Amino acid sequence: MSYPETVRYLYALQQHGMKFGLQGILALLHALKNPHRSVPVIHVAGTNGKGSTASMLAAILTAAGYKTGLYTSPHLLDFSERIRMNGRPIGRKEIVRFTKKMRQTINRHQSTFFEATTAMAFAWFAERKVDIAVVEAGLGGRLDSTNVVRPLVSIITNIGLDHKEILGETVEEIAREKAGIIKRKVPCITGVTDRRALRVVRRVCRERSSPWLDGSRYKARIKGATWEGTSLDLALGNTKIVDAHIGLAGLFQVSNAAMALGAIDLLNKTGRFEISVDEVKKGLNDVQALTGIRGRLQRFRKDPPVFLDVAHNPDAARTLVRSLQKLSSEPFMLVFGVMRDKDCDAIVRAFAPIVSEAIAVAARTERSLSASDVAAAFSRRRVPVTAALSVREGVELALKRSGHRRPILISGSHFVVGEALQALASKKVLDNHSAFGYIGR
Repeated sequence: MSYPETVRYLYALQQHGMKFGLQGILALLHALKNPHRSVPVIHVAGTNGKGSTASMLAAILTAAGYKTGLYTSPHLLDFSERIRMNGRPIGRKEIVRFTKKMRQTINRHQSTFFEATTAMAFAWFAERKVDIAVVEAGLGGRLDSTNVVRPLVSIITNIGLDHKEILGETVEEIAREKAGIIKRKVPCITGVTDRRALRVVRRVCRERSSPWLDGSRYKARIKGATWEGTSLDLALGNTKIVDAHIGLAGLFQVSNAAMALGAIDLLNKTGRFEISVDEVKKGLNDVQALTGIRGRLQRFRKDPPVFLDVAHNPDAARTLVRSLQKLSSEPFMLVFGVMRDKDCDAIVRAFAPIVSEAIAVAARTERSLSASDVAAAFSRRRVPVTAALSVREGVELALKRSGHRRPILISGSHFVVGEALQALASKKVLDNHSAFGYIGR
């Protein structure tokens, strides 16, 4: 199979839907000789912030000289982004090779897309003999395909009401699913602030004799916040970094950096790794270069200002808006699309105070809410809105209407941000808007 054929085959596994249980992933891992057992892991779950936290951790470990695997989802532009080592994506030939190895087992067990991808990640990490891998859970925790490891440290970033139709209707039910990654006597750090959810996490830690660190009790002295990131002093427990810089914009990244700082402290205490304060600071500063993370309040260009963020639920939208209000007093033109299973009205309500005009879009996936339904949500909030035929058309329309003046924000889902990045990078879009001074980054 060629790489495009392989990726199409993997995407087609989505027709198998989602499975709740670990039998499928364990069968695939067995076919690959159980690579997950030989890879030291930091396991990261949570409703929001887990991708940024995982990337910060991977960047710190890479900066410290360790060969570091990073497994995150979903990707923005190419499947290979999900599986990285020291920031570099898995090679296309490796994706083809591992898929061939798994194909018979995949077909026999009707494995899901995420099961196959997770098994591939562990196999590649084991083959490359990584020193450690940072693994982001996909959905939930207890029954997530990544939950086959006994990690060195477990992380639960936060817990909110998302994926209620799968994980539970209450924050306590969702917390029980996320807390399923906690293993007996394995230290856990959590940034959970909701008291009901926190009670659940603490109870599970007690039941499993797992040392527990409250990652929400950090102290931060903000020295400067710009579109390039945040300068600060940061302390959690007995660990402190001074004159640090987080290379991702948005004050919401401070809590994610605190989680990474606490996790490194717990990792150092295992005696298997030794990461210095200077290496922590380097990793946080160079997180984009060391991991390739994108779409987190990313400034794509300056004229007109174009920002992208993968906020895809109400909590993430509210957190993003608070950071934007700190960084800019100007209203934004918002290109926005969302998946059908999200609370569109609540997300639109969160964005409304900073939006002068919205362009409603739908990404190229069956999961997308239609652009007309998205537009209706903005109309209910009395926000001027236009429905576009595609994300690409929405981006082009925003660039045309902005004219160098109004900043543009593109958000709502990974799918929308991924398609927008493709559109912004295309020569056709550049040429179409040359009259408006569109000259790239």
